[in-house]
Amino acid sequence: MAKRIVVDPITRIEGHLRIECEIENGHVSKAWSSGTMWRGIELILQGKDPREAWIYTQRICGVCTTVHAIASVRAVENALGLEIPMNAQHIRNIIIAAHSIFDHIVHFYHLSALDWVDIVSATKADAKAAAKLAETLSPWKHNSAREFQETQDRLKKFISTGQLGVFASGYWGHPAMKLTPEVNLMAANHYFQALDYQRKINKVVAILGSKTPHIQNLAVGGVANPINPDSQSTLTIERLVYIKSLIDEVGDFISDVYQIDVAAIGAMYADWTGYGEGITNYLSVPEFPQDTKGETFLTPGGYIPSKNLSKFVEIKSFHDPYFEDNITESIKHAYYKGESNLHPYKGETEPNFTGFEDDGKYSWVKAPTFLGKPAQVGPLANVLAMFAAGHPPTVDNATRVLNIASSIAGTTLGPEILHSTIGRHAARAVRCGVLHDVINKEYNSLIANIGSGDYDTFNAPVFPKGEIQGVGMHEAPRGVLSHWVIIKDGQIKNYQCVVPSTWNAGPRNDNDEPGPYEAALHGTPVADPENPLEVLRTIHSFDPCLACAIHLYDPNRTELTQVTTNV
Repeated sequence: MAKRIVVDPITRIEGHLRIECEIENGHVSKAWSSGTMWRGIELILQGKDPREAWIYTQRICGVCTTVHAIASVRAVENALGLEIPMNAQHIRNIIIAAHSIFDHIVHFYHLSALDWVDIVSATKADAKAAAKLAETLSPWKHNSAREFQETQDRLKKFISTGQLGVFASGYWGHPAMKLTPEVNLMAANHYFQALDYQRKINKVVAILGSKTPHIQNLAVGGVANPINPDSQSTLTIERLVYIKSLIDEVGDFISDVYQIDVAAIGAMYADWTGYGEGITNYLSVPEFPQDTKGETFLTPGGYIPSKNLSKFVEIKSFHDPYFEDNITESIKHAYYKGESNLHPYKGETEPNFTGFEDDGKYSWVKAPTFLGKPAQVGPLANVLAMFAAGHPPTVDNATRVLNIASSIAGTTLGPEILHSTIGRHAARAVRCGVLHDVINKEYNSLIANIGSGDYDTFNAPVFPKGEIQGVGMHEAPRGVLSHWVIIKDGQIKNYQCVVPSTWNAGPRNDNDEPGPYEAALHGTPVADPENPLEVLRTIHSFDPCLACAIHLYDPNRTELTQVTTNV
């Protein structure tokens, strides 16, 4: 007889997610992914000035702020057919790459590594042996025995007080934990170091974006960063040189720590390359535009059906109808009224809460489809698309990570292992290396463009009478993000966001096909249903952001606050 388990809320994610599973013979046989809050931003935006939409949409989430800002301005620019100055493109691209690197480092070390690393076990390690092991894997400058001992002493102090802080809710001693104490100490040491390096790369976002989170420098038509080499109040060469120093420091961490740790831990959990495959239709979009119109890019994107890379179809521009025409959203199992399988331009967001129903409605997240089928999005989809396109930095980084993992595992691990729970982590580490290549290229392009005497950063938008529509696409850290806007007489008539965690966390669609989370959980082993660590491993591998997929809904319409503005 199947045992039903509920994990609610899923922690170490952004937002509110409930996962229900049926366990049979020690494995997940069926799963339900339920978003437990509602997003109302789309309704708030109706009637607003399109030039201000990006400010509102940043508030969808406290983590994914930059990505919604980018997608929003692109949606309005797409509707207007507005060209963007190259300086603005380069500045946006640097911000996008820096934000994604920050996000990937935080995801592995601070949100998901604790599913694989036993912090309590690390206190039993031989610090010198752990440092020697780390030195055989990497030339990283902070792998000394002294630093390992300091980390171990810090952990022992936490444990002796009975207050583990951020480590308090881990599954320490769980039978699915299999790393040696020395490997656990190595990972714990890098956990603390990652806090510093994610901060360094986030400084790049803050300098160019004026602050982070919720950057302030965007505008429909470009950016608000004035460039004048003779004025200290603008984007100066001194600030740009400092940005480059941060980029270089974080590059060392990516290559000598992050990619090494992911490869090593992945090799030691090689059995997990056989779990978590799920949906293998992969969707991504091109990113880092290299022209004013959004028609050439540094990184390719597209669609891969049934994990067949030979059938990869490239999405070629911000105006590509192959992307724009083939997305719909199902609400058969989501808490909304109205017609199902609507295109985002016709999308509705009318709440209709019914309570959790196994075969009925059970989530505030809609179920998007591409070409009528569910699709997985995220770093894995992006890396597979870039690999299929023969993108050199992707091929180089993927080869490096797989070779390191193969060496540690003592067997050949090829790209086929990426279709898995552990493979999503590997793909994210690969993508992080690609992003560092991108940010260096974008930095050099910006410097060269300024050096040529081009200081333009903005083209003013002009809104016509009548109705226009546009889509803003962005390959965000968690995958494909798209904002869809209809503008009538200069005001927003309809606005819809189809976000990465809508694609991945969505419930069953109109054909009752499971969403990516639900499909990936099928077959996952669960050693102890009372402590379902394995369920968290697969869910965390997607890096959920339910705040983006959903938002707050109060059926009693209680007034929380009132804001008055003087225009």
